[in-house]
Amino acid sequence: MMIEHLTNESFKEKVFDYEHNKEWNYQGEKPCLIDFYADWCQPCKMIAPVLEELADEYEGKLDIYKIDTESEKELAGIFGIQSIPSLLFVPKEGMPQMAQGALPKETFEKAFKEVLDVEK
Repeated sequence: MMIEHLTNESFKEKVFDYEHNKEWNYQGEKPCLIDFYADWCQPCKMIAPVLEELADEYEGKLDIYKIDTESEKELAGIFGIQSIPSLLFVPKEGMPQMAQGALPKETFEKAFKEVLDVEK
């Protein structure tokens, strides 16, 4: 499964239309993980293959998206992204949770289970 890169427009369709909603209202059909990254960021490059593996292993159970903070400055601003990688875990119900840094694979799996209620 290819990890989809979101633009401002596709984010509003697939995740949250922040222009028309003040309250968080997730648009997706499955829980998702959003990786806020930049091409020059070494830790971002370190977790990229981990995210590819997870995308394959959890295919059909959750979506993994990437947002380039350089080209999508508005989205980065809305979420107050100060450091990258920043990882937004978005459950089907309830509020999303943000984590920062190059997390190990086990931490992603634990968060998928605890925050997103998804297991392999």
